[in-house]
Formats: sequence, C-alpha cells, structure tokens
Amino acid sequence: MSTGTDRHRSRLLPNTAPWRSSRDFRLTWTSGTITLLGSVFTMTAIPLQIADLTGSPLAVGAVGAVELVPTVLLGLYGGVLADRADRRAVALTTEIALAVLSALLLVNALLGSPMLWPLYAAAGCAAALQGLQQPSVEAMIPRLVPHDQLVAAGALLSLRWSIAGLAAPAAAGVVIATAGVPVAYLIDLVTFLASIALLARVRPIPSARDAEAPRLKEFAEGARYAARRPDLMGTYLVDLAATVFALPTALFPFLAQELDALWALGLLYSAAAAGSLLAAATSGWTERVHRQGRLVVLSGVLVGAAMVAAAVSPTVWTVLLCLLVAGAANWTGDTFRTAIWNQSIPDELRGRAAGLETLIGSAGPALGDIRAGGLATRYGIRTALRSGGLACAASTGVLTAALPALWRYDRRTDPHTSAVRAAHDRAEATDGAAP
Repeated sequence: MSTGTDRHRSRLLPNTAPWRSSRDFRLTWTSGTITLLGSVFTMTAIPLQIADLTGSPLAVGAVGAVELVPTVLLGLYGGVLADRADRRAVALTTEIALAVLSALLLVNALLGSPMLWPLYAAAGCAAALQGLQQPSVEAMIPRLVPHDQLVAAGALLSLRWSIAGLAAPAAAGVVIATAGVPVAYLIDLVTFLASIALLARVRPIPSARDAEAPRLKEFAEGARYAARRPDLMGTYLVDLAATVFALPTALFPFLAQELDALWALGLLYSAAAAGSLLAAATSGWTERVHRQGRLVVLSGVLVGAAMVAAAVSPTVWTVLLCLLVAGAANWTGDTFRTAIWNQSIPDELRGRAAGLETLIGSAGPALGDIRAGGLATRYGIRTALRSGGLACAASTGVLTAALPALWRYDRRTDPHTSAVRAAHDRAEATDGAAP
C-alpha cells in the first residue's frame, strides 16, 4: 500500500509520461542530451585553444561576436524552414554537418601547429547550423507527444539542459587538462555520431503546408501572429528582460576576485545550473498549474530579486545561494513559457515562433554581457549586478501591467490553446485511422 510520503514524493518527481508514451520523444530527448553533453567539450575547448594560441582576452571574447550574427540570421530562416520542410530531416541534416565540423576541429588540433582561423570559422558555422536546427527541434515536440503531456515534456527537456550545464563543464575541464584539446573534440565527434544514430530512428515529421521553397519574408507572418497575441508577446519580453538584465555571467570572474574567492569561479558558473536541476528534479507540481502566465511573471520578478540579493551579499556562499535561487526561478519561467508556446501556437506557425525564440535566446545573453560589462567598468561589479536585478524585476512588472493578458492566461480557458488541442486531437485521430 502506498504511504502518504510516497504519494507526496510522486507529486514532486518529474512526470515521465512523455518518455513512456512516445518512442520518438525518447529518441529525440536522448539524442539531444547526448549532443548537449558533447558540445560542451567543444565550447570549452575552443576558447582555451584560442587563449593558448593568442594570449589575448579580446581574441577569446571575439568568439561570441562571431557566433551571434549567424545564430540570429539563420535562426530566422530556420524558423521558416521548420514550417516548410520535414522537421526531423532538418534536425538530422544539421546534426550531420555539426559532426563534420567537430571532425575538422579534431584534425586542426592534431596538427603540429594548429591554425587560428579554423576555430573562428568552426564557431561561426556551428552557430549558423544550430540556428537552422533549433526551431525544427523545438517545433517537433508538439507533434511527438499528446497535447496534455506537453508541460511534462517541456520539464523533461529543461532537465537535460540543467544536467548538461552542471556536469559537462567540469568534466570537459578535467578532460582537457589531463588529456588535451584533441580528446575534447574527439568526445564531441563520438557523441554526435551517437546522436545521429538515434535521431535517424525518429519518424519523419513533414510540414502540413505546401512543399514550397521557404522564403525569409514568411517570418513576418509569424511575427505578426505573435504581435496579435499580447500573452505571447509577454512571454518573449519577460524572457528578454531576464537575459539582458539579470544573468550577467561575464561578471563572474571579477566577482570572484572581489570576494577573494577565485577558487569558487567554477561554482559561480554552475550555481544557476544547479538551481535549474533542483527545480527540474522536483517538477511534478508544474502540471497542476493552469494559470501559467502568472508563473512566468513571478519567475521573472524572483530572478531579478535574487540578483539584487547577490549584489549585496557579503560572502561567496550567500552569492552562490542567490544564484541557485535565480537558476531555479529561471528554469520555472522557461518551463511555463515553453508550455504556453507548445500548447497554444498552431503547428503551421510553430517553427517560425521557435525562430523568434532562438533569436531572443541568442541576443539576450549577448546583450546582457555587454550591458553588465559596460556598467561594471564605469560603476563597479556590485552596481552592475544590483541595477540589473532591479531592472529585471521592474521591467517584468511594467510588462505585466502593459500586457495583462499574460497574467490572465489560463490554459483551461484560453481559446488559442483550445484550438491547438482540437487540431492535435484531429491529427491523432486521422493518424490512428490511417492503414
């Protein structure tokens, strides 16, 4: 007989129904997790190799600039492509191309004198391929699991990001320090090959639209749809506020110096991921939330408040606690944003909406580091942290007042969600009736 403790535990643990009900979701989740874990090795190795070759912090920082533009431009086109082409085919093709890039990086690292320009070229090409791929991967999910399991699927997808963000950087650092950069690229290549083998087993996910060549101007149709929905615009803008104002990872090395705790730099980088993982591991409650927009808003405010608290914290341990809270809050906001997107955006527009999400997800952190770095240079680290947290909380409040539809969003009564659910049920019925 189940005990009360068992029932309470089951209500907190992540709901694994999407894993159990959908073979294709299991394959996609596992493929993506393997790719994420391997990619961290390359993302760690490239800056270290550039630093070793040049000795210049500016040369290392230039990697971000090289990656940003391709991600933005190809993310927009990738959103259009996701609504025109077979989404599985796009994901698989770009995954193969990314594996080729890892192989080329490995060859360059094995040269007697590795060249610098291939590192920048690979970083830019990888960003472009990921910009093409990400909208298709995100738009696949509503086609792989039942509509009533989309919240659970989103929580499980967030869990893999938390695992990769917490475990992989430390492992990559150890591997590079002990075995060298070439081994890091080899590990990434092997994980890509495993990911490709899994992704190839996922069923095709063709577009429901006419098979015409995608045109970038079609992205405007998706943008107009988002603009007509204040609740949807609210999710994007609250996400942008958090990433621009309240997640300044570029300041962590200087914060560690100010706290006289250089030994804790790795902990500062991983604290938010630890908070995300803790939240993901206890995500069973998320499916019982119907007013998801309110959790998006409250999460944004909490992220800002946690960063203000970090700015005035006197010790590294209290700073780490604040970052842990910020990571858990950010995970919560991401989970409910994803739930709103997957549950309420029509399938024929889901790819372009995912392209917009990719644009925000890429531009926000880059702009946030620029903002934080500029303020820290002029006014100090603490002021940059404190002002960013206040700006995040305040802007979230202003956005909620300007776009009250986000606060009122209720998945039980939202007409867009009802329409998408009905379309999903019709598609499942048609698939079930097909010979």
